[in-house]
Amino acid sequence: MAYTFLKTCFGMKIGKSLFDKKGAELAPGLLEKAKKKGCNIVLPCDWACGQDFKNDQPIKMVTQEEGIPDGWEGMDCGPESMAKFRETVLASSTVIWNGPAGVFEFDNFSKGTKALLEAVAETTAAGNAGIIGGGDSATAAAKWDMEDKVTFVSTGGGASLELLEGKVLPGVAALDDK
Repeated sequence: MAYTFLKTCFGMKIGKSLFDKKGAELAPGLLEKAKKKGCNIVLPCDWACGQDFKNDQPIKMVTQEEGIPDGWEGMDCGPESMAKFRETVLASSTVIWNGPAGVFEFDNFSKGTKALLEAVAETTAAGNAGIIGGGDSATAAAKWDMEDKVTFVSTGGGASLELLEGKVLPGVAALDDK
């Protein structure tokens, strides 16, 4: 998701990283809406890149200023991004995390996701709410055996977002006494 924002709104080169054409139409308006509401959207600023979608390969570290070269794909956030995300998480009283920070299934590209998970666990231990909104984020929590280190782990990523959006979920509606 970040690559779409970075390419569309900041003109960053993203190589062959994932890009959502439909999302690109929404990105500038979302940043503007967030700014008007005093909400800061935190995007990564550096990456561990690979040329193939696999674990074992040469890794190139790049910054936002450099951009991701042609033929390379951003596969994990870099150390500056990890620090920025950690700072943001620890300064928040409630964290809802939905989506990994990299291709955590590959050990060489799992550092950003693990660092983000550790920050959510740390803020939870400090008495704040740390909620993992399902899907790959829940899988990452299971990979590092940290489901009990956060407030709640949902196994339904899309459903979690719909609930936050205010939609009535069929399973929840079925429990209603009315």
